[in-house]
Amino acid sequence: MTDPAPASRPDWAATLHWGLPWQWHLTACAPMVSQSLARGRGVVELANQIAQQLPEPTRPGVRFTAQSNLPPGQAYEAFIFQTRLCPSRDNLHDLFNALTWLVLPRTKARLNALQAGEIERCGVVGRRGPLRDALTLFDENGAVLWAPPALRQALVERDWRRLFIGHRALWAQARLLVFGHALQEKLLQPRKALTAHVYLPQGRWPRLQMDEALAQEVQASSWSEKPYWPLPLLGVPGWYLPNENFSFYDDASVFRPADGKARKPQLEKARPASI
Repeated sequence: MTDPAPASRPDWAATLHWGLPWQWHLTACAPMVSQSLARGRGVVELANQIAQQLPEPTRPGVRFTAQSNLPPGQAYEAFIFQTRLCPSRDNLHDLFNALTWLVLPRTKARLNALQAGEIERCGVVGRRGPLRDALTLFDENGAVLWAPPALRQALVERDWRRLFIGHRALWAQARLLVFGHALQEKLLQPRKALTAHVYLPQGRWPRLQMDEALAQEVQASSWSEKPYWPLPLLGVPGWYLPNENFSFYDDASVFRPADGKARKPQLEKARPASI
């Protein structure tokens, strides 16, 4: 359902709409966001207002501030870690970043702490190191999939027809979280080729402890190796009506076969997951 667009609503919010299947973890924030935008509030004001309405134990460990308060030359991640202030602009990209902080604060804080640690260790001159690069990729474009072993194996093998058709019924037992805020922004105008970098945790979807469990998964020792698998999101059953026609998956430019050089998945040696 698309929200109305009052005259006071910011122009950048014109394409914002709710009720999309990949927004399930943001649903609780949607009414407050819509009301704040309708009153002409920007990202900083609405995010701080929503944070104050959350129960204290679940509030993010940061407050939101204007992007202009980020000192010139100061690394963004280091500034957040040192000041507990998150510089934000009035646009959809930073809105979804703020919402992720509000909904998954422990995970965002863990990512930020690792990024700040790498900045302190290596500085910001030149290319990011492998850990910072991997964390930034997940923060912007990542997703998390809790799924039965058969789905997990089909994903790492890029066996798209088995993943989306042969095991289609198993998706009812899976939970896919679109974490990346850049990815959430792009999905407001869905394109068939939109692909997430998917992380596969072990075990059941932790439901009410999802944020805490995901934060524990963010460990520097393994994330520097980019433990992700590509997943074209609009192929997920129930997420996009055209994929009900299975010819949708015949597009090899999107559903690319494995090239035979893919990494061996760590899950082969790990405890199988269950839902």
